[in-house]
Amino acid sequence: MSNTNDKDHSLLKITGLHVEYEGVELLNNVNLHIPSGEVHVLLGANGSGKTTLLMTIMGFSGYEITKGNILYKGQDISSWSVDKRAREGISLALQRPPTVDGVSLQKLVDRLKENFPDTACMNETSAKKADVERFLNRFLNDGLSGGEIRRSELFQLLCMKSHLSLLDEIDSGVDLQAIKMIAALIEDLLDPARGDHKVNPGALLITHSGAIINYLRIDMAHVMVNGTIVCSGESRKLLESISLYGYERCMDCKGEKY
Repeated sequence: MSNTNDKDHSLLKITGLHVEYEGVELLNNVNLHIPSGEVHVLLGANGSGKTTLLMTIMGFSGYEITKGNILYKGQDISSWSVDKRAREGISLALQRPPTVDGVSLQKLVDRLKENFPDTACMNETSAKKADVERFLNRFLNDGLSGGEIRRSELFQLLCMKSHLSLLDEIDSGVDLQAIKMIAALIEDLLDPARGDHKVNPGALLITHSGAIINYLRIDMAHVMVNGTIVCSGESRKLLESISLYGYERCMDCKGEKY
């Protein structure tokens, strides 16, 4: 997905990040580097801070950075609004997006096309590939299954300039066939043609089951425990260790790579 020159550029670099929500510290001393064109996976038990990290990167209100910084394409984005981050190529697929009465998926996509021309969404085959045609005119997420929501979220990201895709539990609650389709849509998101002359698209995926790892090339996996990343390494080796010993065993590697 990336070439040697692209590897010289950082897509995302997080250093010493501490985050509070309503006065409670949820992230402490998080360090994470995603080079251009790479796909990283974030593993961890429920409540370990994974979704908090994505929400903070996206700039959602309430998540207060008390220390550290987040650099995107070399720029400090801590003061950027959510909409500015989206316009600059950061996008988020939620695990449980809300139902939006009165707004159909088609209406939303039409608006995205106005703001993000020349995206993959302009191709008429995109809706068919994502298998969202039959609910384009339904209110957003109304009555959709888990797999349908995942495909809808990815379809929306394809309608944006998604250089950094943040994918929260994108393989949760879906069957094997749906996972294969989701992986194919993620590959479209990672098409180098969607990047710019300096940075190829990359992604940070949260997965609980690890199922998506079997269908994507993953450059690096990280384990989060109690609000901090405790170790990093090859995704399948980490999953094997977690299945045998649990997440707490990852504390023993003290940040070293497997």
